[in-house]
Amino acid sequence: MTNSKELSEQNFRRISWINLLLVPPLFILFAWPYAIIGLWFDFPEFWLYLGTFLFAFPFTLTIVHGHVTIALGALQRTHYYQWLVRRRWGFGFWLRPFYFSTRFRFILIIVSLLMLITGIIM
Repeated sequence: MTNSKELSEQNFRRISWINLLLVPPLFILFAWPYAIIGLWFDFPEFWLYLGTFLFAFPFTLTIVHGHVTIALGALQRTHYYQWLVRRRWGFGFWLRPFYFSTRFRFILIIVSLLMLITGIIM
């Protein structure tokens, strides 16, 4: 049995605020290695920022997804993601359910690494 407080809107808001506070430091944590390598090989600025974003975004999403799973449990996290979809212009503005699929995150990592290899070769 799930606790009604666990699936309440107040709890979902709390989880969203914690996630919003977690994202910037996590993004910096995962972005700096790619940025350092790009600067070392003199990547063009646009490609450096795009590659850094594509590299750090999936890792940050994985940690945020794990936070939601720990906070609610694996069986109830779908309720949280449905709540985000219903608040498209509020808490769920940046988060969409397909972001948390492993396939999407893996594709972003591969694209960023291909950009890194291409930049190093050129």
